[in-house]
Amino acid sequence: MKETTIFREALGDSPVIRVLNFLIEGRGLDYSLSDIAENSNIGWTTLHRIWDKLLELRIVVPTREIGRAKLFKLNEANLAVKELIKVYDTLLYQETEKYFSRKVEVVV
Repeated sequence: MKETTIFREALGDSPVIRVLNFLIEGRGLDYSLSDIAENSNIGWTTLHRIWDKLLELRIVVPTREIGRAKLFKLNEANLAVKELIKVYDTLLYQETEKYFSRKVEVVV
């Protein structure tokens, strides 16, 4: 199992948060549902249980098809997604600052 992230620690370790975490990390890229399930470390059935809601809320949008596989990406034009990205970036920044401030104290 992959180690947890500060985003998942702060917002909870639910399947939706795992999917959002993966898609925010790889924002700008598109993925198949198989890739999303595997990299989010959730099961196929679980992904399908939450996927329709993510599409309905326009958090994810379809981008293209390769053969029979449909690809999707995070909808960065969605206001809610923009706010989630801000939260993600802020949490990551704070955690990085905390890490490096501890390193400086040890070196001094």
